[in-house]
Amino acid sequence: MQTYAIQPGQLPVRIQLLGEFGVYHSRAPVRVRQCGQRLLAFLGLSRHPVTRSRIAGTLWPESSAAQAAASLRATVSRLPRPGGMSLTTTHDAQLALSDQVEVDVWVCEEQIRRLREISPESSPDGTVSALLNSDLLPLWDQDWILLERERHRQARLHALERLSASLRRAGRHAEALDVALTAVAGEPLRESAHRRVIEVHLAEGNPAEALRQYGIYRRVLQEELGLGPSDEIRQLIRSALGRPDDVPSA
Repeated sequence: MQTYAIQPGQLPVRIQLLGEFGVYHSRAPVRVRQCGQRLLAFLGLSRHPVTRSRIAGTLWPESSAAQAAASLRATVSRLPRPGGMSLTTTHDAQLALSDQVEVDVWVCEEQIRRLREISPESSPDGTVSALLNSDLLPLWDQDWILLERERHRQARLHALERLSASLRRAGRHAEALDVALTAVAGEPLRESAHRRVIEVHLAEGNPAEALRQYGIYRRVLQEELGLGPSDEIRQLIRSALGRPDDVPSA
């Protein structure tokens, strides 16, 4: 089975689940039928062998057990074989992805794990945010995708915020700002992401930009939820600028 130690591009076949679905063999796209896409995505998110009965019941919930099992067998048989390689492997009554396949989500989760281990004194690699810009299959609406999508979204947003703070402490303000804004774009109502942006502006000595970002967040929060900013972000502005927040300067 695949491990989290893989490096991007190390294996011949890559499955893309962040953003639009895709399968690539030696970087060339591979056409996969819709049922096959669902199967490969399910196995990629499972990260370990899964019983055929569970796969069939999840992917074909409205079919009888016999019909779902038949649909699974047909789907597996119709999967492409790029370079003559099978994309799946069988373990007794279980199915998994081949050990010749890497999944972008696995690589991304390894990056997230490394970001969690960043010490305040370290100078992180700003390029690790490349895979943190996209949600998991955002156009798919199957029930089994929803929880995984939210779990990954929360993990990547926390990672972006942590990376931004580390870059800011290292004095790499342009990179820190770009990462923080990526987190804001991922969830415009997320206060902690806006705080990271404000902290970078303050670290650069740009109080007007900090106030502007605060105003953007306050307006979006009011329009979308009818709420005001928390005391924490108000205190950040108040402490840094020496005047009450929510009051335009004279």
